[in-house]
Amino acid sequence: MFVDFAKVYVKGGDGGDGVATFRRELYVPEGGPSGGDGGPGGDVVFRVDEGLRTLMDFRYQRHFKAPRGEKGRNKSQHGAGAEDMIVRVPPGTIVIDDDTKEIIADMTRHGQEVVIAKGGRGGRGNMRFATANNPAPHIAEKGEEGQERWVVLELKVMADVGLVGFPSVGKSTLLSVVSAAQPKIGAYHFTTITPNLGVVDVEEGRSFVLADLPGLIEGAHEGVGLGHEFLRHVERTRVIAHVVDMSGSEGRDPYEDWVAINQELKLYNAKLEERPQIVVANKMDVPEAELFLEEFRAKLAENGHGDMRIFPISAATRQGIRELVFKLAEMVESIPAAPLVEETPEKEERKVYTLENDRADESFKIRRENDVFIVEGEAIERLAKRTKFESHDAVQRFATIMRRMGVDRELRKRGAEDGHYVRIGDFEFEFVEHE
Repeated sequence: MFVDFAKVYVKGGDGGDGVATFRRELYVPEGGPSGGDGGPGGDVVFRVDEGLRTLMDFRYQRHFKAPRGEKGRNKSQHGAGAEDMIVRVPPGTIVIDDDTKEIIADMTRHGQEVVIAKGGRGGRGNMRFATANNPAPHIAEKGEEGQERWVVLELKVMADVGLVGFPSVGKSTLLSVVSAAQPKIGAYHFTTITPNLGVVDVEEGRSFVLADLPGLIEGAHEGVGLGHEFLRHVERTRVIAHVVDMSGSEGRDPYEDWVAINQELKLYNAKLEERPQIVVANKMDVPEAELFLEEFRAKLAENGHGDMRIFPISAATRQGIRELVFKLAEMVESIPAAPLVEETPEKEERKVYTLENDRADESFKIRRENDVFIVEGEAIERLAKRTKFESHDAVQRFATIMRRMGVDRELRKRGAEDGHYVRIGDFEFEFVEHE
């Protein structure tokens, strides 16, 4: 089974907790704080593996969680950072944020890496909080949570030339003739339900990848028939080889078929109308094909497409195959491959796509529900998650930062008094008015 669409959950590893310890060694008076920092959590990294051709593995595993960092230790020893979780994807994979529907990565090159979910930072140990006024702090932070998100993976076939056309026009037969691929071939509609790839060897060591794509029908841009499962693969090809049954064997008009397919391509993605295209007039071994070809050329000229290149062939008898292959190779070599997502060059090969900035926005909002005041804000919620409330020193530090940010002042303005409860994220505590 060919799988070209998957939705997966990714989560970076949580950072390790910092610790609050003190040196207690013989002959070391007043050793002071020695708690180390926790290690950072691992990242979830997508890496392109050219040995993969489908998204089949994601049918069986849909959740990817990187390991968390180690806790800090005494004697000023920091916890080890966690290993990154490497998730292999085939070339041609598009990574889309499920919430925003934004394309965040276009995975095309072997070995290309993208950090999809970044691991959390490790919590700081108490040695980080020692000051002249507080030389022995009992403060240590919890590790930061790793980023998490749902992403959609779409696989677009990495082929230089895509064979398009109605079902049963001879695309699979042509692929089997010009390459070593062995697609399933039959005299019925929709023989090809998944893309088939083949490498076409041209003389002098030249070659290109040819894809036999599933047959189209009218309404495909709206998902009719194989619809989007077909059209998403056309976007990746550099050249479109439009195969037309020039024999009219099923009572169809070749020109009307050509117009209908191009209309579907245009409605799906207007840029496909600008993609270089040639017409492959197949089944020319049938006697009536010559008459249909003359009518086809005349209709192209009448409608302003007289410059369209037509290659009469017969995939069954191999008539005209050599000329077609050389022309396709020439076109492929003259057109550079371009990713679907334009990315600015960076010094590092691994790109990082984060959900938020490293420095949190200190703005906050307060809303009231009965006698509970709910404080919402990126910075204050992150601080609450990292605070160890079982430590008196940590609670005092948390309260000091809240005052500095103006949270206390704003709560009073909203009517907070002794006995009211304040909720920040998952934490709830009683508001106490200082004298």
